[in-house]
Amino acid sequence: MSPLPREFVNHWRERPGEQSFEDALVWHVLLGEQAAVRTVAAGARQRLAGFGSLHWTPLRWLHLTVQLAGPAAGIGQDVRQEMVARASARLATTAPVTVTFSQVYYHPEAIVLVASPAGALTPVLEAAQAATREVTGARDVPGRPGGDSAWVPHLTLCYSTGEQSAAPVIAALGTTLPPCQVTIDRLSLVLQNGPEQLWDWQRVGDAHLLGGQRRSRPLHPDRSSDRGAGVAGSAGIRSVSSGRNEREPGC
Repeated sequence: MSPLPREFVNHWRERPGEQSFEDALVWHVLLGEQAAVRTVAAGARQRLAGFGSLHWTPLRWLHLTVQLAGPAAGIGQDVRQEMVARASARLATTAPVTVTFSQVYYHPEAIVLVASPAGALTPVLEAAQAATREVTGARDVPGRPGGDSAWVPHLTLCYSTGEQSAAPVIAALGTTLPPCQVTIDRLSLVLQNGPEQLWDWQRVGDAHLLGGQRRSRPLHPDRSSDRGAGVAGSAGIRSVSSGRNEREPGC
């Protein structure tokens, strides 16, 4: 891990030449439905309530970024569903994995919780990379903050939107939080509409970690909000339509 930063900087500053997550399709592990994760994130936000220039991830969209698939404009609906199908096939024999979030990592652009053990999520990363590469031909582009080349699986609590000294923030939150154990059983392809900070996300589909077991009930299309539990497609694939731009207060 990098040493603790001296200062925070704006995560959304201009960075010419960097791959964009705006109007993009991205593979995520979505964690907003996990009550324990929401509790930890809300607690961290409360402890840092006195600090400005921090943009908090809406609880609904708490996530672990796995892989940027590419610009949404260049990837049609059929291609998106084929990517979900390929990822689903790769994860069909992979059992759900359990990770723990406790260690706080301070990046100059964000405050994150690191997933441990990181190696447990390697099959998820490999499935996202392979599905993207096989269907679109895109090179592997693991998630960031900061554009780091090595993938460090993490949950971003908040992003920095300006410059400020990091030391008071670090002192207020600390370097560890009470351990939060999470079982991950799906990988989601998400359409991120517009600028990242708008959180106008729509789930395209889910690839489930089935551990070699077939799903026990038939899957049916769902036209309701993403808060519902509708599914569609073959075993292990969940296609979802969601409402647009539901944001937590203050985000």
